[in-house]
Amino acid sequence: MKVVVTGAGGLIGWHVAVRLHAANCAARFEKRNEPFELVRLDHAFFESDTFLHDALKGADAVLHFAGVNRAPDETLKAANSAIAKRLIDGCKAAGVYPHIVYANSIHADSDTIYGRSKRQAGDILSSLGGPYTNILLPHIFGEGARPRYNNVTATFIEAVIEGAPPDISPHGRVSLLHAGAAAQASINAVLERRTGDLRPASRDIAVTELFEILSRFHADYQTNVYPNLSDEFDAALFNSYRSSLYPQFFPRALKLNRDGRGTLFEAVKGGGGGQTFLSTTEPGITRGDHFHLDKVERFVVLQGEAVIRIRKVLSDEIWEYRVSGETPSAVDMPTLHTHSIENVGDQPLITMFWTNSLFDPAHPDTYADKVHL
Repeated sequence: MKVVVTGAGGLIGWHVAVRLHAANCAARFEKRNEPFELVRLDHAFFESDTFLHDALKGADAVLHFAGVNRAPDETLKAANSAIAKRLIDGCKAAGVYPHIVYANSIHADSDTIYGRSKRQAGDILSSLGGPYTNILLPHIFGEGARPRYNNVTATFIEAVIEGAPPDISPHGRVSLLHAGAAAQASINAVLERRTGDLRPASRDIAVTELFEILSRFHADYQTNVYPNLSDEFDAALFNSYRSSLYPQFFPRALKLNRDGRGTLFEAVKGGGGGQTFLSTTEPGITRGDHFHLDKVERFVVLQGEAVIRIRKVLSDEIWEYRVSGETPSAVDMPTLHTHSIENVGDQPLITMFWTNSLFDPAHPDTYADKVHL
């Protein structure tokens, strides 16, 4: 199935692309055919007839996340409709009538410039004549969100990390949905042939409570304590906070207590359960080269020398962390980032791993993907 994702560099577009890529990674690992031909479009593709035609030719589905949500009124008034018309014209020129899934907004019914802009774009997209799904989305949060860019959760996360509380409306409320959940709902709409309006379930919360939760995450995490991650919403919110700490806040040094008997340190505290396991790795060998969509995972080297490498999925930048059993430090793997650990010493490497959930062979949430492309 050829799936075109517009706005692939944006928050939901990236989450969608990662999940489609994850399905392909799982298929390759199991020696099956990849289920998706993934085409990622950014705004530059809309500026070229040739690029747009080639991208859309043979498309079975278009997940449309490209759009404008922050601009001067005159620009906002016309931009979303113009992008939608460009997409429809491109489909007609390529001779395709794909299933279009449109990331609309719960504000589309409001009499505002933004609401009218989103509503008009939806009318244009539905006019193509193929299957059409109109997903009405609330405030989206998640890994990769930009602070101070129309995203209150990312802005709050930045504020708690920097210790600079923002001005908060005491009566404000927000309806929250994780980008991963929005992405999966969009993919499922195509796979399950769901058309018409779709409203994914969200979490309504006071903005003061949201800031309090994020502040508590930060305060506890600085003392090496994980929050209880048994609730999926809390885990998603924590992963969003945690991803914003990369790359500069790792490795995290652990407090060592030494006496004549040896050394004692606390590797993991809290989390509401989970699983701990150990591995040995021979010199020159690399473990990992995979990523997770939801799982929280911590690495602590107990003996030997290692380099931990992390790469944001579908990007090129690699972060490297040198760690040693002589000074144990924690490196927590951010979700949607592929990672590996290489023994760069001359003796066996002993590493402790902790995850917030028990391993389920039927749903491992582990996708093979080389850190070095």
